[in-house]
Amino acid sequence: MFLKIKRKFRSNHNIKSFSDTELLIAYKKSNDTNYIGELFERYTHLIFGVCMKYLKNGEDSKDAVMQIFENLIEDLKVQEISNFKSWIYTVSKNHCLMILRKEKTAGKARENLFEKIKEEVMESVEVIHQHNKVDLNDKIPELKKGIELLNTEQRKCIELLYLHDKSYYEVSQITGYSLKQVKSYIQNGKRNLKIYLEK
Repeated sequence: MFLKIKRKFRSNHNIKSFSDTELLIAYKKSNDTNYIGELFERYTHLIFGVCMKYLKNGEDSKDAVMQIFENLIEDLKVQEISNFKSWIYTVSKNHCLMILRKEKTAGKARENLFEKIKEEVMESVEVIHQHNKVDLNDKIPELKKGIELLNTEQRKCIELLYLHDKSYYEVSQITGYSLKQVKSYIQNGKRNLKIYLEK
């Protein structure tokens, strides 16, 4: 995919003598993506390097480069850019930071899932060993493992309800299960988690 895009844009050799500014002006006038393709040729390695710096993963960085250049098709029609190299560096950096923020948010949301289930499920569990109470937080790794062991229907319903803050009705609409089935899967899932944690 990475190389195919490069070949797609590499058809007009005359534009190689254009400056970055001339390419930007020509693209705005014509909407010819060959001009963006030339910018792609010139700055792919720079952008890929920025993405690797922040994302630390080759495949993720390649995907990010493609997303950045796909966005350029619309962005360059409206942006006033005096120095493309500096501008694309900043755009690339911001794109990667946005990806990282989303990943962090998703991670927090998943942790919130375990916190919510912990409140509903684990507080009903007698987490007592001999005469000493065990901190519920110590059971979170077991809770995560327990969720993974649930059957597909139970896990899907519980994650939609707790992770995505969906109502029972919304879970029903998303999964295609009846409202009665959703309630049953969640109830049985929570009961299975409780049993698993009591072992």
